[in-house]
Amino acid sequence: MDLRLTEIQEAARETARDLAEKKLLPAAAKLDASEAFPDEALKELAGAGLLGMRIPEAHGGAALDMVSYALTLMEVARADASVAVTLSVNNLVAETIERFASDELKATYLTKMNEPAGLGAFALTEPQAGSDAAGIRTRAELKGGHYVLNGEKTWITSADRCGVMLVVAVTDPSKRSKGATAFLVDGNAKGMTVGKHEPKMGQRASHSCPVFFKDCKVPAANMLGKEGEGLKVALSGLDSGRIGIASLSTGLTQACLEEMTRYAKERTAFGKPIADFQAIQWMIADTAVDLEAARHLTLAAAWCKDAGEPIGEKAAMAKLFASEAANRSAYRATQVFGGYGYSREYRVERLYRDARVLTLYEGTSEIQRLVIARGLLK
Repeated sequence: MDLRLTEIQEAARETARDLAEKKLLPAAAKLDASEAFPDEALKELAGAGLLGMRIPEAHGGAALDMVSYALTLMEVARADASVAVTLSVNNLVAETIERFASDELKATYLTKMNEPAGLGAFALTEPQAGSDAAGIRTRAELKGGHYVLNGEKTWITSADRCGVMLVVAVTDPSKRSKGATAFLVDGNAKGMTVGKHEPKMGQRASHSCPVFFKDCKVPAANMLGKEGEGLKVALSGLDSGRIGIASLSTGLTQACLEEMTRYAKERTAFGKPIADFQAIQWMIADTAVDLEAARHLTLAAAWCKDAGEPIGEKAAMAKLFASEAANRSAYRATQVFGGYGYSREYRVERLYRDARVLTLYEGTSEIQRLVIARGLLK
């Protein structure tokens, strides 16, 4: 792997860093407190060509490579993890559409996804089917030229603001994992109702909502891939999605390191800066090591995807390590701040809450370990 960044990759990172520092970070605490959707932040990203950065140029996107994408997400997450996960899911859906959709579907949806009104949502999880994706119960029955959807999804990112939703539903219950099919559903489709977003611990400006389907008609032409390939379609998207969450986690770890290093130099105890104490130095050092390792694992997975190599295990490794590292780093940052770290007046309190979900969504740490182990043992 060539560790040198190209001019395009450097430019993408610098553009994202400038926008994150000037626009995203100043608004992050207020968005978190109010649980308001980051409309202005997404407009800024769209204006910079970063909302649909993985979308091909033919459909109005920036067509950035995966390394540029990872670097961009790191910078955005360093400022606001809620905005970063919204950005990540949009590009996950766009990439899946690009890979599996017909030319007609690409023309209909991809261009719109470069703007906030066309955001993508990814609907796989259900109340009784999280890690066990093959256990989904939402049904899709073919009636004439349409499939009719009935069922419920939950924890769907951006469901209340999306322009298109990628939905996986069961078309043949007798086939279990090979009986599910993926569809694209318009965000305003009749028969689809989005519930109130969850009152979450962290990443509160990213809305996660239940979605209900009641006789929702979807054109048969809106199928992604072939009938019965729904889990294949969804899981291929999750490989890239895991690189996105690894990038987000790395950016959050960077923020933790910056906060704890700055504060350790400013805060005094027993007549000297707490940065002079070995206990604090070790926490800073361990966080720096976690950051470096997470960054390299994540960029290695991104580089392999750009090279056309299989990324299932590498993406799982990056997501596992980076998300766990972010949680360790948020813990250490809060510890360095002491009692102040428990106050919402300080950024580390939000970082601590934002970090917790990283080991849960887009595959728990336990699922990542299964993916890695199965790859090694096959």
